[in-house]
This record gives sequence, C-alpha cells and structure tokens, in this order.
Amino acid sequence: MTELTKLTIAEAREKLTAKAFTASELTEAYLSAIDTANDKLNAYVAVTHDKARAMARASDERIAKGEAGPLEGIPLGIKDLFATEDVHTQAASHILDGFEPKYESTVTANLWTDGAVMLGKLNMDEFAMGSSNETSYYGPVINPWRAEGSNADLVPGGSSGGSAAAVAALLCAGATATDTGGSIRQPAAFTGTVGIKPTYGRCSRWGTVAFASSLDQAGPIARDVRDAAILLKSMASVDSKDTTSVDLPVPDYEATIGQSVKGMKIGIPREYRMEGMPEEIEALWAKGIEWMREAGAEIVDISLPHTKYALPAYYIVAPAEASSNLARYDGVRYGLRVPGKDIADMYEQTRAAGFGREVKRRIMIGTYVLSAGYYDAYYLKAQKVRTLIKRDFEQVFDQGVDTILTPATPSAAFGVADQDMASDPVKMYLNDIFTVTVNMAGLPGIAVPAGLDAKGLPLGLQLIGKPFDEETLFRTAHVIEQSAGRFAPAQWW
Repeated sequence: MTELTKLTIAEAREKLTAKAFTASELTEAYLSAIDTANDKLNAYVAVTHDKARAMARASDERIAKGEAGPLEGIPLGIKDLFATEDVHTQAASHILDGFEPKYESTVTANLWTDGAVMLGKLNMDEFAMGSSNETSYYGPVINPWRAEGSNADLVPGGSSGGSAAAVAALLCAGATATDTGGSIRQPAAFTGTVGIKPTYGRCSRWGTVAFASSLDQAGPIARDVRDAAILLKSMASVDSKDTTSVDLPVPDYEATIGQSVKGMKIGIPREYRMEGMPEEIEALWAKGIEWMREAGAEIVDISLPHTKYALPAYYIVAPAEASSNLARYDGVRYGLRVPGKDIADMYEQTRAAGFGREVKRRIMIGTYVLSAGYYDAYYLKAQKVRTLIKRDFEQVFDQGVDTILTPATPSAAFGVADQDMASDPVKMYLNDIFTVTVNMAGLPGIAVPAGLDAKGLPLGLQLIGKPFDEETLFRTAHVIEQSAGRFAPAQWW
C-alpha cells in the first residue's frame, strides 16, 4: 500500500482512471501513512478519517459511472487557515479553540467539486505569522529532511510548514497553502517540494482566515511542477464573495509544461545578490542561469532598485493589516473565552491567553504604526514604497523580460528551537528576503527544488512572473526541474 503514496497526482489520476486501484485504497494508504508518521512530524492538527473514507467512496462511485472530475479520488491535506465545514479550523491558534465553521472556503469547495478527498487539516504558524512553523499552538512541525549524519530536527519553513512537510513525507498527494510574504515558497524550498504563489486575485480569499488582506493569496504545494499546475487549475476561480478575485479565464496550466523556453528573456536582478549571501546559494543561482541558457533562453541583467526597502515596508504593512483583521477575536462570538470582571477585562484576558508571542508582537507593531501621529510616518510611507516596488517590476516587464530568476531562500532549513533565530526576530524575518517583493507587487512566484547543499539538504530557486502569467512560470520551472532532478528525504519516521 505504501507504493500508492509514492505516486504523483498525475500518476495517481491516470491509474485511478485505468482502475488499477480504487480511490478508497489510495485514501487508506495515505491515512495509514499519516497514522504512522504524524506523531513524529506533527504535520496534521486534525485527521478526518471518516470524512476521507466517505469522500473516497463517493469518488469510486463517480469513477464507476464515468463521471470523474479533474481531481477525482486524489487525497489532499488542507492548511488550517481554510474554513472546512464542520471540521476543525483554528489557524493553529488557541484563540479559535473548538471552532468548526458552518461554511466552506471557496478554494476547498472548488477542490471538492473536482473530486478531491480531504485527509485532514495541516499545521501552520499561528495565523500564518512565522517562517519556521514554530509559532503554532500545536507545536512545531518537523521537516522530513535531516542533514547527512545528523538526527537533529529541522524546521520545514513557514507559515505553510505542515503543508510542505506532509507533501515531502508522502502524507498527502498535494496540499493547499497560503503566501503573505513567502509562506508557500520558503517552506517549499526547505522541503524539496514545489510551491506557487499565484497572482493576487487569482484564487478567492473567501473563507480563508485573514492575516494581511492585501497580501494573502492561496496556492498549492506539490511534489512536482505538473502536480502544482493541476492543483492550481482547480483552486483558482473568480468569486462574487471576494471582490479582490479577478474575473479572468483560468488557463489549462498543465498544457504549458514541456513547452520550449527558447527565445524567452530571463531577468537576473542585481539587487538579489545580498551581502554575506552563502556561496552555496550563489552557486545554485549560477547553475539555474546556466540551465535556462542551455534551454535556449536569453539571460538579461536587470535592476529592481527598491528591493532593499521591501522587507521593512512589508513588516509595516502586514502587521498593520493583521492588527485590524485580528481585532475580531475577542472571546464574544466563538473560540476561546477567558472570564473577566467586565467585558473589557474579558477581552484583555481572552486575547492575552489566546494569542501566541509572535502574533502579539505583530499586533502591537501594527497597532503602533496605525496610531495617530505614526500613521503618516510609517504606514503611509510603506505604502508609497510598495508602489515603487511594483513600478520596478512593471518597468522590467515592459522591457520584454518574461520571467525573473532568483534564489528562493538565503539558506537551507535550520534547526528547531535554533537559539540564534529565537533570540532575534529580525533574523527570522530575513528568511523572507527574496520572497516578500512578490507579495508587495501582487505578482506570481514559484519555488522549485534545484539542488542539495553540502549537508544534503534541499535548496530552491524562485521564478517571478508577470501578473496572471502563471503559465510562463510553470514552463520555466519545469526546465529547472528537468535539469536538477527530483529530491526526496531518506525515511526516518
């Protein structure tokens, strides 16, 4: 049965159609893998055994009738940020204790309409705030990868660490994730998986717990580029319940894979060559450039001058929006309630007990930058910087550049409870240095595995595309995937 979990979505889809096995058998294989591994990896915060089996049986019936959907019988993991009807949805936070919504997020509803099976809810950084999946109320997720000759636990990246770890450890065929400043691409790079953050507005945000509304975007984490393309096709849609979703046709992303990149212009931004960047990252980037050149693409040096302001601007805009969005969690209507002597005291006690340290830190930063006297100095200025960052990309694309190639992260995965990171939040924030510009400009970006570091840990490259041109990202990412090969962790769990 474990052989079934090794199949990609594309392979499983083919074999289900050929009736080589049933959706129920495939689902049982994944449930068994989760039950064996989850105590060690902590990737799932809720496993929906009964629901998964019922959905798989329904898929088998549709396959038998010749009514299979595009994802019929494919078992998926769902990040705990997406509302799932009558199923645990807590954004990995204590403040949402016991919350089971009476509605379904648009993204997950799209997946179920296409026949996918829900295995359960995946662990994540609390309210998607973090770069290591250590801020979760349910404890850290453990990366399935380990450095050669070491038993030390590593982080899977964040905030979609549960999604990335579950995909890498074969505990789901693919997973939903979200990206506000790199939360799909950074964990994908840390776990040797593929993660795409689509253009802002490509996927509906309705029914997804909000962190920073002008930055959040849903996307998939998958084992390879083709699977990511298959998942995004189902996840993307216009939605009348989300006015930021864009009414554009959703292309057949899978059809673009394998198409030539000959004659395409690939931009290499000089500002991404950071001071003190590890040699391994520099070498990986050079290798990626060479692969694109060998495939017939033209390499062009470009400048994105406002890149250096992206991280500080992001850490003003995102906490400001978080401070506003998280005001609704007050212990009155749902979730945790800690009694107080009056309503104001109840609010304070509930929020003090319900939110973790990182969430409190960001709420406080956000409230400060929005307060009278500081709004113009911080928030307004950050929004102006954001406009300049967006303009940098527009000018580059106007010059004929098709896509931009950069590193995905400044290093490979680091240790769980790394003292260096834990004692200095800014060091942790620097993990997003290559990814936040994409969110600030609302562009699509994909992280694809490109090699291993000296310790045998995965490293990723990132491709950034024009608005709503995810097709080009899948085409170019496939070239890197073909050149670099596939990577899988040695099983220890």
